[in-house]
Amino acid sequence: MNGPDWHAAAAALRPDGRLLIDGRRRDAADGRCFDKHSPIDGRRLGAVARGAAADVDAAVASARATFAARHWAGQAPAQRKRVLQRFADAVLAAQDELALLESLDMGKPVRWARAVDVAATARCLAWYGEAIDKVYGEIAPTADSALALVTREPVGVVGAIVPWNYPMIMAAWKLGPALAAGNSVVLKPSEKSPYTALRLAEIAVEAGLPPGVLNVVPGYGGEAGEALALHGDVDAIGFTGSTRTGRRMLAYAAQSNLKRVYNELGGKSAFLVFDDFRDLGRAARTAAASMFFNQGESCNAPSRVLVHERIADDFVAAVAAELPAYRPGDPLDPATELGAIVDGVQLETVLGYIERGRTEGARLVGGGARARVDSGGCYVEPTVFDGVAPAMAIAREEIFGPVMSVLRFRDEAEAVALANDSPYGLQAAVWSDDLSRAHRVARALRAGTVHVNQYDEDDITVPFGGYKQSGNGRDKSLHAFDKVTELKTTWIHIDP
Repeated sequence: MNGPDWHAAAAALRPDGRLLIDGRRRDAADGRCFDKHSPIDGRRLGAVARGAAADVDAAVASARATFAARHWAGQAPAQRKRVLQRFADAVLAAQDELALLESLDMGKPVRWARAVDVAATARCLAWYGEAIDKVYGEIAPTADSALALVTREPVGVVGAIVPWNYPMIMAAWKLGPALAAGNSVVLKPSEKSPYTALRLAEIAVEAGLPPGVLNVVPGYGGEAGEALALHGDVDAIGFTGSTRTGRRMLAYAAQSNLKRVYNELGGKSAFLVFDDFRDLGRAARTAAASMFFNQGESCNAPSRVLVHERIADDFVAAVAAELPAYRPGDPLDPATELGAIVDGVQLETVLGYIERGRTEGARLVGGGARARVDSGGCYVEPTVFDGVAPAMAIAREEIFGPVMSVLRFRDEAEAVALANDSPYGLQAAVWSDDLSRAHRVARALRAGTVHVNQYDEDDITVPFGGYKQSGNGRDKSLHAFDKVTELKTTWIHIDP
């Protein structure tokens, strides 16, 4: 892969961890900060401002003032489109810097940070910019004595709280529709991955976004996120993260101003492989690639692989043969496929689940240990368990690490029952050469996205979100505008 000397660039990097409010960098109101270390090797990346309630107040006030003055909301959609497209182009121009920040911040291989995360971020921003001047209002079918106009208006101030696994992409999924629609935004990144969000906001201002339209307040330990979700002058909250915290978002809305909350939460996605699918090797390669991409730190990772008992031994052997390709390596090495777990806390969580899998009786096929200990970083081997029972913790709980559980089924009815036996319903996959079966099972699965004979294909044009405790909102596609706009009816009497 062509690119810079990533190690030299990392040694020279001096990331700015200050807040960005009203278009300017600033320290936290009380001067507090926290040290950010890289999971790659434990190196200190720098100090990050520890935003709290006073900083959230300042950011919301800036966003509200800008929205009320209509510096952004009052621009024609075509004007907002041009700014968002310049923003997207500037993201691509800064791809090496952003990819390096993402890799150092949360441990993903820099090759994927640049090829996937930066590219998807720019695509999202450009797509929503291109879409907004093509979203029309409606005229209701009234009698001749009236004209009823149905129009979309920006909801106002949107709070966006995003996780650490895909910091840039998750931010873009919130920012794209919110900004395109004319809202002002206060973005709260995870304390585990604050740097790219702060840099994105700087790039947005440089691209022409008016000061105050996008403000970024990193926090620590839930301080800033809670203050934002409880704030009485925030009109909507978009949250991506754990189901546990998603419940709190709904409670915060009830305790404050009944603000709109759209949650994109956890997953335990089922990957169903039937014995009529002929290319078992492709199914196994896809399961491994999808499970171990981003170190398994993906809410849609196919962590429950359900395989027909007749082909299960061959499938498990094929997956095991893929494990050497995902040996953990230095994320700044362009050849690395599997990087570092985000921090020591998550590392211990993943290792704890692996130990529970052993003690509960699952058969360890491969992996299962910490790796690259001498590096000072947080690495786990890609891990596969076979003989997993539905009641085991590794089959029911979201691990957020490179741990695959293989369960066996006898027939289609049992496969569907096992797949749906989960509090989550984010994504699923059906692998079958029987077209009727593929349709039948896809309809029966309670999941927001069902992949058929693939798992990796995706685009900004389709909605992302889940059923049940995987959330109540949809990111991506035109449907995302529903979350950040209000529908207004203007009824005009026509005097006959």
